[in-house]
Amino acid sequence: MNYPADLRYTSEHEWIRVTEGNIAVIGVTDFAQSELGDIVFVEIETVGQTLAANEIFGTVEAVKTVSDLFLPVAGKILEVNPALANNPELINSDPYGEGWMVKIEVENIADVDALMDAATYQTIV
Repeated sequence: MNYPADLRYTSEHEWIRVTEGNIAVIGVTDFAQSELGDIVFVEIETVGQTLAANEIFGTVEAVKTVSDLFLPVAGKILEVNPALANNPELINSDPYGEGWMVKIEVENIADVDALMDAATYQTIV
């Protein structure tokens, strides 16, 4: 399993990467995608909405299950990864790169630092 050190993690198996200022991208971890299996559909209809930390921002559907996606920190959903509409399997093949899910404007950037680092996340999986 791969857990990049530059990311922060949640117990719900999402990751977040601050890209510039208070803008961040979010996806699911390598552990999560392996547990879900082959991902066939992503539904995220929260663009433009401001959500609290741990609120559901969408769902991901695998061959045998549907799983909710939880926002790691409070923020406004700015964009959904357009590549996932036709290629949801990017989440399986590249969960930390091309398989990112949403871009958000983080409400309080300090909340990102309060999430788990890679070493801590590894202890729970």
